[in-house]
Amino acid sequence: MKADAKTEAAVMSTINEFLKAYAKKDLNGVLQQLVPDPDAIFIGTGVDEKRIGLAEIKTQLKRDFAQSEELSMEWDWHSVSAAGPVAWMAGDLIMHAKVDGKKLALKMRWTGVLEKRGGKWLLVQLHNSLPAAAQAAGQSFLTS
Repeated sequence: MKADAKTEAAVMSTINEFLKAYAKKDLNGVLQQLVPDPDAIFIGTGVDEKRIGLAEIKTQLKRDFAQSEELSMEWDWHSVSAAGPVAWMAGDLIMHAKVDGKKLALKMRWTGVLEKRGGKWLLVQLHNSLPAAAQAAGQSFLTS
């Protein structure tokens, strides 16, 4: 069910704190937005970017930070739903990055699951992807 305004604001606060810390390459700031559980999940856009547990997530974040010169994100759209202490979100955002001196603007899709613990919403699972650019609008499958 669609989250009420208070829950949506709190969930988006956690997500936005994650993004701010990510843009600053603040490893601890990012990790503070995640549950400290061994089954926390972070899935990125790369073929090898399925990270489970904080040790693997830290490895991914350090790699992301090392391979980028600048990072920032802006929301295009988002939706937040919740039931009890669990919330889920989906959104479109643009990640601005500078990699090897080249500026990129990546249109990304984000989904996440959060759990309310000790009065704070924390990310349990985060998945980001890039739409298949070669797949034509109106087509359900990429055939070549």
